[in-house]
Amino acid sequence: MTDREMVTVASRAALRRWLADHHEQVDGIWLATYKKHHADHLPWIEAVEELLCWGWVDAVVRRVDDDRSAHLVAPRKVTSAWSALNKELVANARATGAMTDAGEAKIAAAEANGMWAFLDDVEAGVVPDDLAAALGDLRTVWEAWPRSVTRGTLEWIKTAKTAPTRAKRITDVVESAAQGLRPSPFRR
Repeated sequence: MTDREMVTVASRAALRRWLADHHEQVDGIWLATYKKHHADHLPWIEAVEELLCWGWVDAVVRRVDDDRSAHLVAPRKVTSAWSALNKELVANARATGAMTDAGEAKIAAAEANGMWAFLDDVEAGVVPDDLAAALGDLRTVWEAWPRSVTRGTLEWIKTAKTAPTRAKRITDVVESAAQGLRPSPFRR
């Protein structure tokens, strides 16, 4: 985690102050927060809502020490798709007046370029025709997987950049199902 600046916050207010001063920066940071056992614990869902208020998004998490963990956070890219959870958090932030012009600008851009609605079919669990046809009788295996796996798989397939990559991912899903396994990115 030495590749980026690490910022430790002990409250949502502290995070908001930091974002007010730094939300326009291009590079992401490691945002360290205290774990549940610590008096200065910031529930991560609150941190995510605050990040969204400023047009930022979270990614991978790493352990810092016994008291803290850090998430890689960065300004949301224009090509970033919006999950149902993030949209719900935006609605909460709007209702409380926490949204900022910076966050609203990212939403407006996503609405304009289609990324706001890009995952709507994934969130609804809609199986695309090519995947449904490839699964055939294995659809019962698909339906037995946890929702987190099917949702993740649908996003994995949808975000393929090329037709050959999409076909390869669908083949992985079908071959995995035939073996009674989850798709390769979702195996434990």
